[in-house]
Amino acid sequence: MTTLQIGDTAPNFESVDEKGNTIKLSDYKGKKLVLFFYPKASTPGCTNEACDLRDNYQTFLAKGYAVLGASADSAKRQQNWINKHELPFPLLVDEQKEVINAFGVWGPKKFMGKEYEGIHRTTFIIDENGIIENIISKVKTKEHARQILG
Repeated sequence: MTTLQIGDTAPNFESVDEKGNTIKLSDYKGKKLVLFFYPKASTPGCTNEACDLRDNYQTFLAKGYAVLGASADSAKRQQNWINKHELPFPLLVDEQKEVINAFGVWGPKKFMGKEYEGIHRTTFIIDENGIIENIISKVKTKEHARQILG
């Protein structure tokens, strides 16, 4: 779905997380960033994905990665999800879809024969200099940390 490719400079973004903190790509300069886009907080597949990343969070930190999630959910929905599943990373509240569109993960989807517009579950691995190191578009929600860490 996305037109971004490995080796591209990641789109510069500024958004807020579930607590209202401003988060920018430049905040992660000097660190690797796992930026995962997911369709909807508190749904089964998204919860499997987020909990797999949570369960491997210390490994990500040990390897120099920061983890950041993003969806078009409200701050309240994101915060409730964090509380329920003890997610240790911030979640961007991108209700206007500015970051989602910048990364090209919004588009037509199909579910049970119905077509609709939504977020394509996609993860971008961004290096210390803001360059896209990897793009995972076929996310295995229960094994996503292993997909990222190899």
